[in-house]
Amino acid sequence: MRSRGSRTGLGPLMFAAVVGLAAGLWTWTAPGDLDRWRAAADRPGVELHLLDNGFHTDLAVPRAALEARGGPLAEAVRSLPAGDWILIGWGDAKFYVDQSPMEHRLPDGARAFFRPGNASVIMLDPAQSDPRALFAEDGRRSFRLTPEGFEAMAGRLEASLDLSGGAPRIAAARAGDDARFFASRETFSIGHLCNHWTAGVLNAAGLPVRPFRSIVSSELMAAIDRAELDTAAPRD
Repeated sequence: MRSRGSRTGLGPLMFAAVVGLAAGLWTWTAPGDLDRWRAAADRPGVELHLLDNGFHTDLAVPRAALEARGGPLAEAVRSLPAGDWILIGWGDAKFYVDQSPMEHRLPDGARAFFRPGNASVIMLDPAQSDPRALFAEDGRRSFRLTPEGFEAMAGRLEASLDLSGGAPRIAAARAGDDARFFASRETFSIGHLCNHWTAGVLNAAGLPVRPFRSIVSSELMAAIDRAELDTAAPRD
């Protein structure tokens, strides 16, 4: 039989373990490669923009760069209406596409968050205007990837497409909207939200990210700001 003292001591140990685990998750950083992430001004590169509406992030990517690399992602982009930029996002196959008032969508939002294994889609939305003219600087971060960083990022985007039928498949569209929602092979839940997905895409391009903190869109903006400071610092 255990003594009362041993049972009493177990509580603080468990609490300390939980606190340590939480602290580890909060500070955990997935390493990147800043030499791949940031193209020098005198080197070839591809300019992109991260767009933040306060809770969700999209990437604005030059259409020409996506089409030039070929493959299934380029095939999906070529099927879209005209637009020099492609806005790319990811989310739950139903909740993400639905545009009804938020108060009508709360039960479905709970389903998307807490039920595991929800189907997801990749949004490809063509835009004619430069994102810098459409989005204020406080909701946008611009960055310039090396060709290697762009290829790695595009490869990660392409890997998210559901190609089980041999080609990208449109899962949803909205009336009067040029955006197309392509089926993704990934699943959506509170453990893998839209900003987690975008963090993984940026990490593939070389950006160090904090996966746990990336539940909020502001963390992705902060990750880009940190990378800018790191790459601007003099190196020995």
